[in-house]
Amino acid sequence: MSSIRPLIPLLIAAGILLGGNGLQGTLIALRGAQEGFSATVIGLMGTFYFAGFLLGCLAVTRILKAVGHVRTFSALAATASAGTLLLVLVIDPVMWCAVRFAGGFCFAGLFTVMEAWLNSGVTNKDRARVLAIYRMVDIGSVTSAQFLIPIFGAGGFAIFAIMSMMITLSLVPVSLGDRSNPTPPEDVKVDLPRVWRISPLGSIGCIAVGVTNSAFRTLSPVYAEQIGMSVADVVTFVSVGIFGGALIQYPLGYLSDRWDRRSVLLATTSCAMLAALALVFMAGADPFLNFVIVFIFGSFAMPLYSLSAAHANDRADKGEFVLVNAALMLFYSFGAIGGPFAASAAMQYFGPRSLFVFSAVVYTVLILVILYRMQVRSGVPAGRRSRFTALLRTSTVFARLARRSGDSDGSSEP
Repeated sequence: MSSIRPLIPLLIAAGILLGGNGLQGTLIALRGAQEGFSATVIGLMGTFYFAGFLLGCLAVTRILKAVGHVRTFSALAATASAGTLLLVLVIDPVMWCAVRFAGGFCFAGLFTVMEAWLNSGVTNKDRARVLAIYRMVDIGSVTSAQFLIPIFGAGGFAIFAIMSMMITLSLVPVSLGDRSNPTPPEDVKVDLPRVWRISPLGSIGCIAVGVTNSAFRTLSPVYAEQIGMSVADVVTFVSVGIFGGALIQYPLGYLSDRWDRRSVLLATTSCAMLAALALVFMAGADPFLNFVIVFIFGSFAMPLYSLSAAHANDRADKGEFVLVNAALMLFYSFGAIGGPFAASAAMQYFGPRSLFVFSAVVYTVLILVILYRMQVRSGVPAGRRSRFTALLRTSTVFARLARRSGDSDGSSEP
């Protein structure tokens, strides 16, 4: 435990940032709906966020090399905090899209700095423990922060001020708790064609998950609000879906380590599709029934990224863990850019339930791809399968933090 103690300030800062980022996504959808923004406009904001996020993933390493961890973190946190206040000062769709783009860039950079810093401070023997703590911090902060919305309300200035304070306060543990300034990480090597050749199914799976998960995170508050849920019910609906994915991910990963990974991926995708259709045809406007079904939906939809990545890693050569997962993170981001806008267009013309019709269609396509790939390529023998690793989609650097003992990160970094 003593070896992990120096990382506690970073984990506290990570919790504040993860909570603030998750809170902002839900609040913008709710407040935008209250301000009369259409579903298409709210979806476009999600597209701008993920476009900024992708750019931030690619650019932040250069900033780190130029000014170091502390200054990079401080500049990005200050920008994100100011942007949060700008959202309530200028209520305009164009301004909100611009702020969301800048926010995506800043949060990608903040998570990259955080995870590079954690990676530089963790030893291989403590890596699994730190990852477990980091995942608990993630799910705990994201779900609990949602409930600040019903406490303070989605209208008015207070909730935006609280979000800005959360982002600003993340600077405190970083500035006071760690006096080190680690060597900036090397640029993450990204070879998209190589990773596509390694695993077309893994690549397509991450793109599909990017499309559906980004649409859910951006537009599920709009869906819940439009079917008549209260603000408290809206945040519960979002939180239950996220929590379901975190809870069931490890049992699915355990099964995928023992069976043909593609069979587990096929079954999980099929269950996600059926749950999406159940939200369309069975849930109605009853909050409790929606909560139950979205829990099932999240349980199968959220782990699809890690299952797709695990399949791709089964196909990769030894030492390619970081290369593969950095590329898969970008494939996910490509899908996430298009998902919110496409789903919001469907909602605009066909109503709120078309969000889950859209998801079901994407899952159907993925099911067909899985079935095709199972016909044209044999499965990976059990002895060659890598161990399942639950991955966060926070930055391309997370792959370095998540790498196992003996996995190469492709750099001289510890």
